[in-house]
Amino acid sequence: MCNLPKNAGDSSSEFAEDNKSLDKRLDIAADRVVKYMITSRITLSTAESCTGGLIAEKVTGVSGASEIFRGGVVSYSEEVKRKVLGVGQETLDEFSVYSAQVASQMSEGVMRLMDSDAAVGVTGIAGPNGGSDDKPVGTVFVSVRYKSMEEVRDLRLYEEYENMDREFIRHHAALSALEMLERLLLSESEGD
Repeated sequence: MCNLPKNAGDSSSEFAEDNKSLDKRLDIAADRVVKYMITSRITLSTAESCTGGLIAEKVTGVSGASEIFRGGVVSYSEEVKRKVLGVGQETLDEFSVYSAQVASQMSEGVMRLMDSDAAVGVTGIAGPNGGSDDKPVGTVFVSVRYKSMEEVRDLRLYEEYENMDREFIRHHAALSALEMLERLLLSESEGD
């Protein structure tokens, strides 16, 4: 499936990457991140909702990942987010499960649970159902942290692409999370 950028017009030559090329980019990003973390002796954990463990899958697909990957939690339900990751019920009530605040608490919780140096938290709506006017399909929040640093983003894929399928949203969210983590790790090392 091709996912057309919103500004593409009718030209079929102007299209976003299809799911196969997106998956290849995801593999390349995972390889870069894992190799950097092995060299730097930085451990990683993941808390994933809409990506369903895809980040953990791609990370563990890289040879040597066992040196740095502590584990992951696929927290598809609010109950798991609360009981396992420590996401506050007040946070869920005030901001909803699809929010920057929940992504942040997910990454914080899995970092503490797995005792890792770095963590990723992802929550969002992969569709095709579940979206609303306020939070449409393609709403994805990603939190990456390393030590005391954190970056949180709302990917807002619905503003950039149309005709997104579930696989595209999941893969794009996982790719964005790994790229964000890589930037955070590199920015910290440049500060040394």
